[in-house]
Amino acid sequence: MKILIYGINYAPEMTGIGKYTGEMAVWLAARGHDVHVVCAPPYYPEWRVAPDFNAKRYTREERDGVTVSRAPLWVPARPKSLGRLLHLASFALSSFPVMLSLMAWRPDVVFCVAPSLLNAPTGWLVARLTGAHAWLHIQDFEVDAAFKLGILQGSWLKRFALLAERVLLTHFDSVSTLSSKMIARAIAKGVSPARLTYFPNWVDTDAIFPLAQPGTLKAALGLPAEAIVILYSGNMGGKQGLDVLTDAILQLGQCADLAFVLCGAGPARAGIEAACGSLPNCRIIDLRPAEELNELLNLADIHVLPQRADAADLVMPSKLTGMFASGRTVVAMARPGTELYETVAPRGVIVPPGDATSLAEAIRRLADDAPMRAKLGRAGREYAVAMLARDAELAAFESELIATRAFDRKTATANEANEAAGLKVRSRH
Repeated sequence: MKILIYGINYAPEMTGIGKYTGEMAVWLAARGHDVHVVCAPPYYPEWRVAPDFNAKRYTREERDGVTVSRAPLWVPARPKSLGRLLHLASFALSSFPVMLSLMAWRPDVVFCVAPSLLNAPTGWLVARLTGAHAWLHIQDFEVDAAFKLGILQGSWLKRFALLAERVLLTHFDSVSTLSSKMIARAIAKGVSPARLTYFPNWVDTDAIFPLAQPGTLKAALGLPAEAIVILYSGNMGGKQGLDVLTDAILQLGQCADLAFVLCGAGPARAGIEAACGSLPNCRIIDLRPAEELNELLNLADIHVLPQRADAADLVMPSKLTGMFASGRTVVAMARPGTELYETVAPRGVIVPPGDATSLAEAIRRLADDAPMRAKLGRAGREYAVAMLARDAELAAFESELIATRAFDRKTATANEANEAAGLKVRSRH
């Protein structure tokens, strides 16, 4: 199949949407599909374009069997409200001619990744003009999140944005998302259940696994060999609730047997460094290369997954898959009834969002209970192997791609025959 993937984030971004889109594209190409990606230069989560890439030029490259066309974009130094919208709009506009130029390639499927929904109209248009299957994959419900997190404000703007979102969602042939709660939200926004597909994030359980022996990273960070390490790794942005984690670290800052490692980048990092960067048992480090990810995740005795309550079921934290696969204990902030709560509670520890004291107490209890940490870590690893394995998830997705394209062709043939007979047949389009 010819698969055109359209989204702002892509490899070599190491976290979030770019990581998953990149792995998916390479996997599909390795299966023999002809894959072309239209994306921006890598910039996330640092919010600056990576070295060796240019924010102002159109480029094309071959990366791991995938053709990658990159369009220019503007990256704000502080990604807030209007600046964030202009950032997304800059890529939507610059990528428009690239997408139109690929119409001659005649893709079978146009796979749009949201965020950003601003790209979706172009993806849908190219699919319609080429007869391709229009597929929208929702990693975040960005409109809901933007207003709940205060990134965007105003009742008129909210009504308009939600209406535009509904129109887009209901016009794609297929819509996929990460969790059952996100599927329910898509249905509430008007998407027919027949068009919805469950397509969760995954983890390569052969690449991320419990290490039998400790690595060298702990010593390299100057941490005592006997210290219990509490690790946060990922984006440092507004949805993560990192202010609560910072408060919990300050409450535990005098515990000499604990060490806190915060690994990542993003708008909130400067505040974290100012609050707790000077603590002797705290290390704030940059993201590690992909080949060091397993050692990083195994550095943890306890993984922490903070999240703001108002982001619940609008996103499903992608970092959770690696946490489980590493075989280390997870402490997450979530409310009962949310997808994150139901996923973590049977095999981890849950604390209320926004409650730094509860988070600090949970960390202290687990630090003092090695058998419980081991038990929960094994349960998380078993869940990752059984439910989140990369090859199984992507093989199921590939089957959906092939089935939907076969359905489109069958429907088109039937419509042609029935139109000749003066009949009208209902189509998914």
